[in-house]
Amino acid sequence: MTAAKSKIDFLHEIAQNYVLKGLGEKNFDTIPYSDDVTLRTPLCPGGSENPLRGKENLRQQWWAPLPSLLGGVNFIDSYVNNDKTAVTAEFHCKIINPACMLRIIDRFTVDDEGKIISQENFFDPRDVTNPGWRG
Repeated sequence: MTAAKSKIDFLHEIAQNYVLKGLGEKNFDTIPYSDDVTLRTPLCPGGSENPLRGKENLRQQWWAPLPSLLGGVNFIDSYVNNDKTAVTAEFHCKIINPACMLRIIDRFTVDDEGKIISQENFFDPRDVTNPGWRG
């Protein structure tokens, strides 16, 4: 973070870059994860109640299938908490197979060094886990 950039602007940039550069460009290395990051998401083994721990664990278990499944992203907005320790990203994520659009809110807790120390993904996974459920 530079002196010219406020903490709020910095957090918004982390959220936008996660969506556009990380997911959109399918580049895990652009996401500033701490080595000890935790991730809660409904699509991981054990769901949101059983977080994945560690950057390399995220890379191997959560990220590995994503690049082949992502068809595109649309960043909508980001929101910073009052303490300036967390930011959420609101976006749409096009999945190739099964073909669907996920409406997602991801929340990131960020440390003083600008590293994501925790992430929780909020979305309805049924279009992925139970295609055609809408009837």
